[in-house]
Amino acid sequence: MDATFWALVGLVIFLALLVYLKVPGTVGKSLDGRADRIRDELEEARRLREEAQSLLAEYQRKRKEAEKEAGEIVAAAQREAHAILEETKQKTEEYVARRNKLAEQKIAQAETEAVNEVRASAVDIAVAAASRLLKDKVDTKVSSDLFKSSLSEVKSRLN
Repeated sequence: MDATFWALVGLVIFLALLVYLKVPGTVGKSLDGRADRIRDELEEARRLREEAQSLLAEYQRKRKEAEKEAGEIVAAAQREAHAILEETKQKTEEYVARRNKLAEQKIAQAETEAVNEVRASAVDIAVAAASRLLKDKVDTKVSSDLFKSSLSEVKSRLN
């Protein structure tokens, strides 16, 4: 018997021992368990990817809503600023018109007062001149009567 035969017998005994100890079943179970773990990890990865895509879609939707809301806020602020500008412009125009009217009234009043002062001065000067002339030419009693009548006549004409 040669060594090849004993190698074959040893191999058969080794294989029989492996089958007897259920090594192929254990290896199969081990590989099946590892395949199950890999399958579970792949399923978990797929689920996480779908969840991440869902979150991404939600954040993109929220971003679009926020951009839309920001646009609406800007538009509202522009409308409000335009309204305030128009209101301020109108109030300024009204204020200028009131100030012009008030200035015109003050000018008219000043003109009236100036005319009245000139008239009063003219009356005073005329009365003084008439009084001197009358003093020089008329006696005291006649002068007093004349002065009173002239004074009342001037007052009635000015009013």
